Amino acid sequence: MNTELADSIHRVPAADWERLARPVSLYLSHRWLAGEEQDPTATTAYALVRDRDGTLLAATPLHLVHEEPNDNYRPDKALDSPVRPRVLAGARRGYHNIPLTAPGLSAGQRDTCLAVLRDAARSFAVAHGTTHWWPYLTHDAATRLAPLYRERPLLLEDDATIPLPGAGFDDYLASLPSQRRVGIRRERRSFAGAGIGVRHRTLGDCYEDAGVLLAGHQQEHGHDRDGIDAMTAVLERQARTMGDEARVVAAYDGSRMIGFCLYYHHGATTWIRAVAVDRTHPAPGLYFNLMYYLPIDDAYTRGTSALHTGMKAIEAKRRRGAAVSGLYALADR
Repeated sequence: MNTELADSIHRVPAADWERLARPVSLYLSHRWLAGEEQDPTATTAYALVRDRDGTLLAATPLHLVHEEPNDNYRPDKALDSPVRPRVLAGARRGYHNIPLTAPGLSAGQRDTCLAVLRDAARSFAVAHGTTHWWPYLTHDAATRLAPLYRERPLLLEDDATIPLPGAGFDDYLASLPSQRRVGIRRERRSFAGAGIGVRHRTLGDCYEDAGVLLAGHQQEHGHDRDGIDAMTAVLERQARTMGDEARVVAAYDGSRMIGFCLYYHHGATTWIRAVAVDRTHPAPGLYFNLMYYLPIDDAYTRGTSALHTGMKAIEAKRRRGAAVSGLYALADR
């Protein structure tokens, strides 16, 4: 095996990278990482493991973090340890992290690749006078990486994904207990009867309106730094980088946006990225329809088989059929 360090995702052919990343996570996709490279708060390199023929066997981004605006990704906040690594291995956003390995590898080949990625991350960190960590690893990823580290995986959060069986919303409903089916039908009817307009748009068409709502949502949750200018800039960058892949379903009272959900159909999964509503508007069922039911409708039209709904409000997600698993951190000494 040969290991190299690329200084930009653009130096890796998209098809080669996506062969590893597309089945795994939106937040490790070639296009997403290209957008994240524009973030000045970190410098990113890419550890690449190839066989003798040059075929890409494993890969991971490595972020040398200069400033972390998101407290959830700050090691002094997330880690129960005196270790303060400045190199973050894997996905830096999205709370969903997995070291990339090629489909079809044997267990032994995969484990060897993971050890090589660990060594590459360690060498990159040492070159910058620090150590590295992997935040928000899925349960399977943490289990596979854990034997390579002295520290045990630390549980950070729970993560929720709603399976979407069959071919339409009725099949999703049929997979739930009868009491939940009744509740969801009621939430759908009350929203539909409220006369709220629903529009499916690209993020590029509405990121300014969405930025206002997202800033309000963030500040309600104590993130005072996430004002309108900051949130609008984040969404504008996603719109520019992700293009038509950045899908929005939005609710309108006349011409005024009162809520939106930003999501991506990627691989076999629809990924919820952001949801925000105007809390002063009395629309019944507004949040639940934007967060779950309208994206589920669109997911079925796109042929995806799961809705990734992420962290927080886990019990509400369980009631809507979510499977829940842990997200972990591993830190290198």
